[in-house]
Amino acid sequence: MERVEAVKATGYADEVIIEDYLGQKIDDIQRYDIDIFAIGSDWKGKFDYLNEYCKVVYLPRTEGISSTMLREQTEEVYRIGIVGSGRIAKRFVPESKVVNSANVTAVFDPNKENAVAFGKLFGVKPFSDSFEDFLEEVDAVYVASPHLTHYDYTKKSLYAGKHVLCEIPFMLNSEQARELYDYAEAHDIVLLEASKTAFSPSFNHLVTLVKSGVIGDVVDVKTSLSKMVDAPTRELDASLAGGAMNEHAPLNMMAIVKLLGKNYTKVDFYSKVENGVDIYTKANICYPHATASMTLGIGVKTEGNMIISGTKGYVYVPAPWWLTDFFEIRYEDQTKNKKYFYSYDGEGLRYEIQEFMSMIVNHRKSSYKLRRRESIAIAEVIEKFNKKDNFNEI
Repeated sequence: MERVEAVKATGYADEVIIEDYLGQKIDDIQRYDIDIFAIGSDWKGKFDYLNEYCKVVYLPRTEGISSTMLREQTEEVYRIGIVGSGRIAKRFVPESKVVNSANVTAVFDPNKENAVAFGKLFGVKPFSDSFEDFLEEVDAVYVASPHLTHYDYTKKSLYAGKHVLCEIPFMLNSEQARELYDYAEAHDIVLLEASKTAFSPSFNHLVTLVKSGVIGDVVDVKTSLSKMVDAPTRELDASLAGGAMNEHAPLNMMAIVKLLGKNYTKVDFYSKVENGVDIYTKANICYPHATASMTLGIGVKTEGNMIISGTKGYVYVPAPWWLTDFFEIRYEDQTKNKKYFYSYDGEGLRYEIQEFMSMIVNHRKSSYKLRRRESIAIAEVIEKFNKKDNFNEI
């Protein structure tokens, strides 16, 4: 917002529009009937595709100076330590390299062999004996450890004054989630649930469009997510909080909460269980004026799409909906249908890292893209399932 105010203060701009999603330039050029798109010459050729919609002009820059360069030179870099050395942690490091203010410098894993191997692979300092020593080496922590350890590692990190980005499921207990958010807020520390889809530009544009009323009042949301896994693996281990619900509910419930809110009235669960783990769960969520459902599997396969039904039309997001790069708004009159295409960059983890670092750099303790109340509501639904509230085995 500081840059926006600086532009306004020059008096040269009649209106300042913040770009929120990929493809917005084309939408804005058409919406505001723009004749000329002007940008610095260091971007020469990058925006030639806009010539189809208006005239593109590349203005000469002062040699050797650009706003991007200045930001890179002046932006503070924060040392990030990763807790855990598994699959998601290995994807996190390369994704972090596209975020200017983030620098992964350390890894903690109680298994020394795993910590050392991860350290060698990515050139970071390994820790396995003392979590406190690890915390002294970093400014922020990314918790990517097994589900049941999230609370302890997050709490210890917060109490050491470290900002925390915690992988999903954030917490399996709503009271623990509330406790940690309360502590973070009271001590001006950033705490964020690492729900990558929540921070992607395409998903946020989808939510904005739906809330603007393009399909009328939303009366139903259906999501699904599945993957086939073979034992032995964490997802099928009951002692490690495995199962379809713990694994997939965080992303699916996030979408439902973003679209319908947190004030549901009832949740029913229907599960197929093997060896103490749900390999399939369907959750039906009732709201005062809407319904929602999520179909989840780790031993049962389903489509992996999302359908948002409204009183005027519906939104169809094809599989995999959580890697949103396309969706279509559909109506009874098919000539009014509209398709939206996006680029979903990399693994998508960069979106959550960008939001996390933006919160730290700009001293924001909350994100409108995933608020604490929404995060707690997600944990609450998972907690109900694990307590077997309204649970039905099929």
